[in-house]
Parts: sequence; structure tokens; C-alpha cells
Amino acid sequence: MPPRSAGVLPYKLGKNGLAVLLVHPGGPYWRRKDKGAWQIPKGMIEEGEDPEAAARREAEEELGVRLTSALQPLGELRQAGGKRVEAFAVEQEIDTAAVTSISFEMEWPPRSGRMQSFPEVDAARWFDLADAAEQMLLSQRPFLERLQALLDR
Repeated sequence: MPPRSAGVLPYKLGKNGLAVLLVHPGGPYWRRKDKGAWQIPKGMIEEGEDPEAAARREAEEELGVRLTSALQPLGELRQAGGKRVEAFAVEQEIDTAAVTSISFEMEWPPRSGRMQSFPEVDAARWFDLADAAEQMLLSQRPFLERLQALLDR
């Protein structure tokens, strides 16, 4: 069975319309990637964990922010690598300048024997839907359409 993740697509409605918050993954593999690299805050669902609880936990780990609003399901999709991602929309203001992420360790450079620590998320930014569609990981873009459909109802 392919790995499963859960995440959130934070949004806000303001004078300039709808904006969504996306994160840029940290670490050396993503360092020089921008367009097509931004994603929803997400992470692995632990065995026996409820997807909504996992989405809240991951948002707190990657943003340093506790979600206080109700989560609205956006469904599940399969990313290009096979991972299944279940997402939830949440209307909440988040100060991107205050975002703090947990870190992970990996051997870097490869086969060097040296372990280095990197933030899971190195940036968070609000985008309007058109810009989000350009910047977002291709396999997660359907979540934008699902959010728009949810808000249109």
C-alpha cells in the first residue's frame, strides 16, 4: 500500500479575494527549486491516526501554528510518486513571518557520513489562486480547484 499523508490548505478571504498559504520544503533537494515546488503543509499519517488529526499535527509541526478553525475535507489524491494525500481546507489567518518549522536530519552531502539538520519548511507564503497554480507542486494543484468549488457552494 502506498504511503499516506494528510495536510491542510489554509485560506483567507480579503479585499483582494481568495488567498491560499503554501509552504516551500526545506533541505538541499529543494533549495534551488521554486516554481512547481510549493506545497500544502502535510506529512505522514501515523498508524491508527485519524487523517484530520494528522493534518492538524503536521500543520503545527511545519508552521508552528495551532489550527483553531474547523477543517473542511478536500478529498484525497495520488501524487506522481504514488503517495496518497488527504487534504483539508481551513480558513485561518497565519503570519508567514512567524512560521517556524521542526527540523529533520539527513546525511549531506550524500555518502559523506556527515549528518546535517534542515527545516521541514523553509518558507511560507500567501498566493492568489492563479499564482498558487503556477507555483504549486503539479500533483497537488487539484486541491485548489476543490477549494474553489467548496467556497462556491
